[in-house]
Amino acid sequence: MKLFLALAATAFVVLPSVQAAKEVFAHVIVGNVRSLDNADWEDNIKLAQEAKIDAFVLNIAQGDDGNEASLQTIFKAAENLNFKVFFSFDYKAKGPWPKEAVLDHITRFGASSAYFKTDEDKLFMSTFEGPDNAADWVDIKTATNSFFVPDWSSRNPADAVGLADGVADGLFSFDAWPNGDTNITTQADIAFQNALGNKAYMMAVSPWFYTNLNNPDFTKNWLWRGDELWDTRWAQVMEIQPEFVEILTWNDYGESHYIGPVREKELGLFATSAPIPYVENMSHDGWRKFLPFYIEQYKTGTAPAEFEEKVAAYYRTAPALACPDGGTTGNNEDFGEVEEPPQNLMDDSVFYGALLTSDKGVTVTVKIGENEQTGTFTTVPANGAGTPGVYRGSVPFGGNNGDVVVTISRDGQVVATAEGGKPLGATCEFDIQNWNAVAV
Repeated sequence: MKLFLALAATAFVVLPSVQAAKEVFAHVIVGNVRSLDNADWEDNIKLAQEAKIDAFVLNIAQGDDGNEASLQTIFKAAENLNFKVFFSFDYKAKGPWPKEAVLDHITRFGASSAYFKTDEDKLFMSTFEGPDNAADWVDIKTATNSFFVPDWSSRNPADAVGLADGVADGLFSFDAWPNGDTNITTQADIAFQNALGNKAYMMAVSPWFYTNLNNPDFTKNWLWRGDELWDTRWAQVMEIQPEFVEILTWNDYGESHYIGPVREKELGLFATSAPIPYVENMSHDGWRKFLPFYIEQYKTGTAPAEFEEKVAAYYRTAPALACPDGGTTGNNEDFGEVEEPPQNLMDDSVFYGALLTSDKGVTVTVKIGENEQTGTFTTVPANGAGTPGVYRGSVPFGGNNGDVVVTISRDGQVVATAEGGKPLGATCEFDIQNWNAVAV
C-alpha cells in the first residue's frame, strides 16, 4: 500500500535519537509458501544469508489454514541455520487479527531461538495495516515484551505515530514505488522521520511492481515505474540512514517484486487468477547480487574495503507496444494517482549496474542477439567517478531481439558478465504484454 501523505516534508529533518543496530529484513508472504518443505526453506535461508539479510519478516493473514504448518517448517529451518524471523500480522488480507490470536502466536513462537529480538532483548513485531486495532497493542506489548514497528501507511505519519497514545515504537512505510514517470524521492521518508522524532523508522526498498490478478478476493491490474528503482532506492537508504530496512519482497510473485528464487510449486495463484504466467521463467536473482555491498555500506556508512566486482542487468522481455497492454494502467487512482498508459512509465531498455572498485579503463558492452552496443555510465557512486561503488546505465532495445549479455571489461580484460536470462523477444509471447522484468 502506498503512503497517503497528508503531511508535507519540511525543509529540515529531525534526526531520530534511537540507537538501534541497523538491520535489513526481507518480507515473506507466508500464504504463498504452503507447498515448500524443509529443504526449500533451508535454500531460502542460505540465499538470504549469502545476501547478508538479517531476518525474514513473516507476513501472516489471520485465519489462513496454511499458516501453522508453514510456520513450524520455517522456524525449524531457521533454528537449524541460526537465522532470524519475526511476525508481520496482516490486518488486511483476511481481516483484522483478534488480540487473543496475536498473543497466541507470539507466546508459542516468540520463545524460539530463531525469533528476532532487538538489542534490548525485545521481540520485534510488525503489521501490514491495522491502525484501527492500534489499542490492542497496548496489552500485547505489555504481555510479550515486544518492540512494535507497524505499517500503518494508510494514515499519515503524524497521525499514525500518535495512535493508542503512541503505542508504536516506530513506523514502517510501505511506500517503495514512484508515482509517474520519474524516480522515487525521499519526501515520504523525511516526513516519517520528522513525525517519529526519537522513534525508529523502517524504510522500504523494492525492485519492481506489476500485478494482473483477478479472483473472488481481489482484482488488481497496474504497474509502477521500476526502471532504475532498486539501485536508486539503496542510494536513498544511504542518505536517510533509517534504523531498519525492509525489502519488499522475498516472494510476492503476484506483484512481481520478489527477489527470492522462482519455484514452480509456489505459482499456483497464476493458474486460477492471472491471464498470463507473468512470473514463470522470470528470474529476479540479479537483484540480490549487490546486496552484500549495499547492506555493509548501510551498516558501516562507507563502502566495503574489499569486494568482488560484479555486473547485474534487468529488462522486460518484449517492447512495450509489441502487443496489447492487457488493460494494465500505469499508476492507480485508488492511491490518489493519475492513471496513464503503462508504456509512459517504462523504457524499452536494458538496464545494467556494475559494482566496481573504479570505472577507470572500464567499458560496457551490451549484446542483444547478434547486435552489440557500447554502453556508458549515467549514474556514478555518491563520492564520484573513480571511487568504489555501483555505476549504472542503460541501452535501448533498438529493435533487436535474442539473448541479452552485458559484459564489463577493464583495459580489454573481462571483469564480469551478466547473462542467462529469458531472451528479449521482438513480438509478444502471450496475447497481452508481460510488464514483469528479468534480472540477471
